[in-house]
Amino acid sequence: MSENVLKVSGLKVAYGGIKAVKGIDLEVNKGELVTLIGANGAGKTTTLKAITGTLPACKVEGTVSYLGASLKGAQSFHLVERKLAMVPEGRGVFTRMTILENLQMGAYTRDDKAGIEADIAKWFDVFPRLKERAGQLAGTLSGGEQQMLAMARALMCHPTLLLLDEPSMGLSPIMVEKIFEVIRNVSKEGITILLVEQNAKLALQAAHRGYVMESGLVTMTGNAKDMLDDPRVKAAYLGE
Repeated sequence: MSENVLKVSGLKVAYGGIKAVKGIDLEVNKGELVTLIGANGAGKTTTLKAITGTLPACKVEGTVSYLGASLKGAQSFHLVERKLAMVPEGRGVFTRMTILENLQMGAYTRDDKAGIEADIAKWFDVFPRLKERAGQLAGTLSGGEQQMLAMARALMCHPTLLLLDEPSMGLSPIMVEKIFEVIRNVSKEGITILLVEQNAKLALQAAHRGYVMESGLVTMTGNAKDMLDDPRVKAAYLGE
């Protein structure tokens, strides 16, 4: 039996009378790259924020467990200590800190100085553009450079589970290609990933399994490669 890293059961999120998520189930097993695709407004980002406890005031029902333990009431800043990291939509870099300082902040739960320096060097090798600008304030970077930094910063804590929210949004095609190359490589290293993404084709090509979300409900799930060939997915998300 596969080992659950993340298990979401009966998740509902309501803002006043608006039901954003209407009772979904999903799971991510150890070493998997699972993608959650769907149109804008389907409830994908709300789902991630419900998992991490970063939603504004709203009503949340259902259970979310991580490595077999409930995340109910867990404060989001403690999740990094538990090796759960998220790259939020909009990147969320520390704009008035340098690139180097942002990466150091990603490792704030660690005290292995040599290991931290080795990881910074590793991500500078993966993203040479960040190395060139190591002393530059993160707020002065382009969108693509900020996305690189946000991903590298999240990976500095050696996460067991990495949540990615729309990593390709607003990026140039060449930058999207680079970001997805890194996502695939990180997955090959054995890090478990839940990827929320509007670019359904790239997401399903990279993933092991996929979920389709529409109007707050999961309407389809399966092997990612099979979903790429599914006529309903093709018609709705792949423009075919």
